[in-house]
Order: sequence, then C-alpha cells, then structure tokens
Amino acid sequence: MEWLGHALRFLASVLVLMFLGYLLPGFKALTFVQAILAAAVITALGYLVQAMMGKSVSPYGRGIVGFIVSAIVIYVAQFLVPGMRVSIIGALLAALVVGIVDLFVPTTVR
Repeated sequence: MEWLGHALRFLASVLVLMFLGYLLPGFKALTFVQAILAAAVITALGYLVQAMMGKSVSPYGRGIVGFIVSAIVIYVAQFLVPGMRVSIIGALLAALVVGIVDLFVPTTVR
C-alpha cells in the first residue's frame, strides 16, 4: 500500500503546480498535462539528486539544504517541461509552498 502514499503525493504535486501559477509571481500557470509532466520531471530529478547526494540533500530532506535543492530542482525542471517558466524567486516561493503542502499530504496509509 506504499504506492498509494506516493500516488497521493504525486496528485497533490500536480494540483499544487497548477495552483502556483495563479498564486506566485514568477511562476507561469500550467495546464493539467504540463503539470503532470512537471511533477514527473521534478520527482525524477529529486530521486536523482537523492541517489547521488544522499537523503539529507534531497528535495524531501528537511532543513535549508533540502529547501534550496528543491528550489533548484523546480528551476531546472523548466528546461525540460515545455511551457513551464519559473524565475529564481518563483522557484524559491514554489519550493516553500510545496514543502508546506508536503507536510499535510499523507505518505503512508494507516
């Protein structure tokens, strides 16, 4: 049932990415398909960073290092997702919002 937690986190990421375009300056609004692609790219980049550097610096890691890495991952994702445009400030704000939402999305099913 661990896959359900990952699916919920992914769905929440898609919805948050769609919402961020309307909420944050420096973050272009995404369509549903673009948001799915962006969430997949951000997830893949996050796992890649975690595999190379360890869990403490992953986007899901806690602390300032995880926050900065998350912002960098979001910023880099714009070069891989057509139609996604993010400024540096937009990436930092998006990382903050995604981190807050991530606190409330269950990752394990009880």
